[in-house]
Amino acid sequence: MSPEFIQFILSGITLGATYTLAALGFSMIFNASGVINFAQGEFIMIGGMCASVLVSAGIPLPLACIVGVMAAGLIGYLMERLAVGQCRDAEVATLILVTIGVSMIVRGLTEIFFGKANHGLPHFSSDKPIEIAGATILPQSLWVLAVSALIVVGLKLFFSRTQLGKGMLAASYDRLAAQLVGIDVRRVLTLSFILSALIGAFGGILVTPISTVAYDTGIMLGLKGFVAATLGGLGSGSGAVFGGLLLGLVEALTAGYVSSAYKDAVPFVMVFIVMVLRPQGLLGAKPTDRI
Repeated sequence: MSPEFIQFILSGITLGATYTLAALGFSMIFNASGVINFAQGEFIMIGGMCASVLVSAGIPLPLACIVGVMAAGLIGYLMERLAVGQCRDAEVATLILVTIGVSMIVRGLTEIFFGKANHGLPHFSSDKPIEIAGATILPQSLWVLAVSALIVVGLKLFFSRTQLGKGMLAASYDRLAAQLVGIDVRRVLTLSFILSALIGAFGGILVTPISTVAYDTGIMLGLKGFVAATLGGLGSGSGAVFGGLLLGLVEALTAGYVSSAYKDAVPFVMVFIVMVLRPQGLLGAKPTDRI
């Protein structure tokens, strides 16, 4: 393999890890409520924005990252309690519009308080590129990959080993049955929004040292996270991982071998084709009819 190809693969995997975190947030909320949360990109933006502003104010990087994650989690909690939770008996289309409205509010407030300028974070470790087979990768990219992998493993253990995680899975499969065995479905929904916000904030903080963050950064990241979740199979954790990595690789290879002008368009062409040929996603289970 040529160094150029390896470079594109490394870049694609880094992008894919970020899209995976966004896709996991979409899948988690979709499982809990059947709602597609189009404010997921704002969770990513808030994490990176809060951390970068605090670092600029002299707050140590680790503390700034913790506050950024907590701020996103608080917004996720308030979003469910004050917006989505109040309309829980409405149609799914109405709830989706509510999430779009919340994203616009968060984006507008961020622009008012932090301005339109791009904000950055220092690299977590060295900013000297590491050479691999003739290609290079930033140490921050390794942070993105490592933390993303830990989050994926942590979520798998949470859902398989903890009573709360199993309760969330039960509610996602059958809400009425979960209520009948004593699971607080409202609590599950609130927790799903908080967890998806925390995961998104981690993604925003990890990628900000590489690409910076602005008030409108979450729009495209959120859309690509939705594309990744849909490619793998909306509601599937493994599908979110697969879809995110696939999307990152295709985007990087398109930018490298075709043109960077098309890299943002190709993912949406991909998801259109997949939705036509396999609506349940590449790793989604085929629908069955019970007779």
